[in-house]
Amino acid sequence: MQKTTRNTTSLAVLVLMLAPALSHAVDSVSTNVAPLAPTVKPAPAPLHPFPAVKADEYKEADVWGRIRTGYAIPDIDNELVTKHVKWYSTRPDYIARTSARASRYLFHVVQELEKRNMPTELALLPIIESAFNPQAYSKANAAGMWQFVPGTGKDFNLKQNMFKDERRGVLASTDAALSYLQRLYGMFGDWPLALAAYNWGEGNVQRAIKKNQALGKPTDYESLYEHMPAETREYVPKLQAVKNIIANPAQYHVSLPVIDNTPYFTTVDKTSDIDLTIAAQLAELSVEEFKALNPQFNRPVITGGEQTKILLPQENAEKFHLNLSQWGRALSTWTTHKITGAKDSIASLASRFGTTPEVIRQANNIPAATRLKAGSTILVPKISTSVHNDIAEHVVDNAVMAFEAERAGRRPGRAEKQTNAQRIKGKVAELKTRVSGRNAKTAANETSRYKRRGG
Repeated sequence: MQKTTRNTTSLAVLVLMLAPALSHAVDSVSTNVAPLAPTVKPAPAPLHPFPAVKADEYKEADVWGRIRTGYAIPDIDNELVTKHVKWYSTRPDYIARTSARASRYLFHVVQELEKRNMPTELALLPIIESAFNPQAYSKANAAGMWQFVPGTGKDFNLKQNMFKDERRGVLASTDAALSYLQRLYGMFGDWPLALAAYNWGEGNVQRAIKKNQALGKPTDYESLYEHMPAETREYVPKLQAVKNIIANPAQYHVSLPVIDNTPYFTTVDKTSDIDLTIAAQLAELSVEEFKALNPQFNRPVITGGEQTKILLPQENAEKFHLNLSQWGRALSTWTTHKITGAKDSIASLASRFGTTPEVIRQANNIPAATRLKAGSTILVPKISTSVHNDIAEHVVDNAVMAFEAERAGRRPGRAEKQTNAQRIKGKVAELKTRVSGRNAKTAANETSRYKRRGG
């Protein structure tokens, strides 16, 4: 693949002098994976050396150039690569949308790859996995831009509870993905096989290798095609196709948006619970942009102490600190409540905590036509007696919710009757207003019918 050329002769000379003594190590990642092997062999020596350049001597203008400079995985060229080059290069809208999302995260991913001395084209892997959407969720329950399934996420200490799912967190998932890729490369000593294991599971790759060995056949990635499912067979060709386009976009008539080679975000420590909407307000960000940088938070309140990080653009981080110092009000309006029995209906809870059933359902992602089972922990608005209390860490770690269908024909409780009565009263008033210009008898009949139906 192409490498970005150096701008000065002196730098080129320096690079050539250093090249024999320097090398570049590599590693890789996957999502729908089998449990990790209990032992891991040390990582083999790097496959493709390339010269390192000091930051003060050379700096790429944008992240795409920086990625090109660090390509180190052997190229493949086959019909599948050609197929996917055509697919990506003929979809400029897709590339534009994916690049716009990637612009928030690419600098961080490339920086982490370079710290580990890994091939920088691995920064393009989330294009294949999730189109750089940290909220992506697959039918196999894989989540985040690196698409970790729950089991593999736990293997890499990605917290998954009611309040957060670190498989979607930018920092945590990237660290886990690169660690997993390094482990897989240590197992197979080959990047295409490591990538196949990321997608298919290392156990499946190991069995495919043994089958070919027993038949006296080669065990490289392409030689294992016959044993792979279609998705894995096309996985590395997809990455190669993206590599080819990023290496020379003009050749494929693709226009890449500039992504500055500077950090997009910085980390901000928090010391107490804070509502997600308040955090976005203090940072002077839209809730949508705040969630794009902090997609791991599942609930409207961000819990945890100093170990919990919030990501913000640098300029907005400064605004956050300034506005926080002048806030002078409660940062969180939520606390938790544990369901003890059937009497804790959503309607009764809404009445007790001064809100509506809709607010409680939305805050807790409670499906319609369901009720909570005893033992469930939910978010409810704070009342004055608990206004300064944060949600305890053990509650965050152990909170669970369980639902069951609402019983058909059950009689509503007092709180639900009151809620329904208020709703009917409001609807009746609306109907009276709506038909004020119509015949009085018609209006009375319509109102009477609505009351008989119970709203």
